[in-house]
Amino acid sequence: MKVAIAGDHAGFEYKKVILHWLQEQNFETADFGPYTSESMDYPDTSHSLASAVEKGEYEYGILICGSGNGVCMTANHHQGIRAGLAWNLEVAALIREHNNANVICLPARFIDLELALECVKTFLNTPFEGGRHARRADKISC
Repeated sequence: MKVAIAGDHAGFEYKKVILHWLQEQNFETADFGPYTSESMDYPDTSHSLASAVEKGEYEYGILICGSGNGVCMTANHHQGIRAGLAWNLEVAALIREHNNANVICLPARFIDLELALECVKTFLNTPFEGGRHARRADKISC
């Protein structure tokens, strides 16, 4: 499975740990930044990741910023992206099961690193249910 990861300065430390875990699990990964904890603009990395997922270069994306909202809003401007904000395991599962999300967005300032990693694991291991949810997910893109 090919997974891309990015964020901003608020998500930098979480990104490093999650990226390391992905690589330990033998996922094919791409790190779209940031590469330091210096302040930066989240749309720069979010657009790069979303474009790569949208083009099919990566199956899934992981975006991390302070609240998770900025990266999520940015990613969802891309036609082929269904980004969902997850703050617990139930939501991480539901954005896959019901919404067929291909990008998970995490709020580094509101959940601890352990929970963030568990959300990623849940997201990547949860299949889309399809059925009535497919009809709804198909209506998301304009």
